[in-house]
Amino acid sequence: MKAVHFGAGNIGRGFIGLLLSQAGYEVTFVDVNEAFVSQLKQRGEYPVTLASEGQETVIVRNVTALSSVTHGDEVAAAIADADLVTTAVGVSILKHIAGAVAEGITRRLAGSSSPLHVIACENAIGGSAQLKELVYAKLDEETRRKADASVAFPNAAVDRIVPLQQHEDILKVVVEPFYEWVVDASQMIPGYKPVNGVHYVDNLEPYIERKLFTVNTGHCSAAYLGYLKGYETIQQAMADDALTARVREVLEETGAVLVNKHGFDKAEHGKYIDKILERFRNPALTDEVSRVGRSPIRKLSPNDRLVSPAVQAYEAGLAFTALTRSMAAALLFDVKDDPEAVELQASLADIGLSATVAKYTGLAADHKVHQSVLAEYDKLKAN
Repeated sequence: MKAVHFGAGNIGRGFIGLLLSQAGYEVTFVDVNEAFVSQLKQRGEYPVTLASEGQETVIVRNVTALSSVTHGDEVAAAIADADLVTTAVGVSILKHIAGAVAEGITRRLAGSSSPLHVIACENAIGGSAQLKELVYAKLDEETRRKADASVAFPNAAVDRIVPLQQHEDILKVVVEPFYEWVVDASQMIPGYKPVNGVHYVDNLEPYIERKLFTVNTGHCSAAYLGYLKGYETIQQAMADDALTARVREVLEETGAVLVNKHGFDKAEHGKYIDKILERFRNPALTDEVSRVGRSPIRKLSPNDRLVSPAVQAYEAGLAFTALTRSMAAALLFDVKDDPEAVELQASLADIGLSATVAKYTGLAADHKVHQSVLAEYDKLKAN
């Protein structure tokens, strides 16, 4: 079996590529990083170490790589011959790989009608659907018709913490032991071969929102609140009991939304929150506040981890002030080497707080969540 995976970064190597290799796939990574591509082609393997007491190391084999910059023709040929295409590039980068995926699908359909699944493993709701829209925009009508019959873009939810890291071996990755990869089975082509380690469900939305509104919301809340306290790592922040209590308040608010909307068992979800907080505290997973909080504009966007659950909580008559506190903290995330943080600070200086909140969150000035963000911002500034 053959898989093409876009993104040879830490998530790509330490999570998706690892699982696919262990499931028996020959994995071809596609990336712009020529150093990664060269090493993967030359060695055909790389180490993944679990951030646990035993520090177990797994060697991932049967891998190679292609450059998306210089190997465009070979990338398209690999997709044409693949059983599975996956991505872990960041949702904002999907538009840059859509052309390569479209070309590969076009070549494939010219000579084969065998099923192909394209799965975007991104921190986004409906990542694969977004990629499909981008790819289909580059296909002619006849090719789209053929693709409808044999190419599927099932949405997925993925969860594994992979911190920023530096190793002498550039291919080595350290990852937490926990992982979850959930795929919408209702969007798969009938008769598909399951990938070992992937959980297939008929309704993905509860799993996507549970992960996004717990792991991602909690992680960035710890980063933004930790930044304001002067902490450099998530682990330092989570060692602060008062700060951890604030992160828990955020997750209790998102948890109330999830239980109300999706019918999760309240007690079981409480255990899930406990597990997530424990993962954040993992001393073997030192992660920088600046990395986890990076790209605050994206994290403050209407459908992402902070605004969406806050609005849903408001509409359901539930509490949302801990969430708006995290949103306010994101607005105070002034990290000079983060382009989005720089843009956000420039906007605050140029058009003011309320206009900036409206611009990036989509919340009108008279919206209760907008007003709460302003109030929490003033409280944080006063402290």
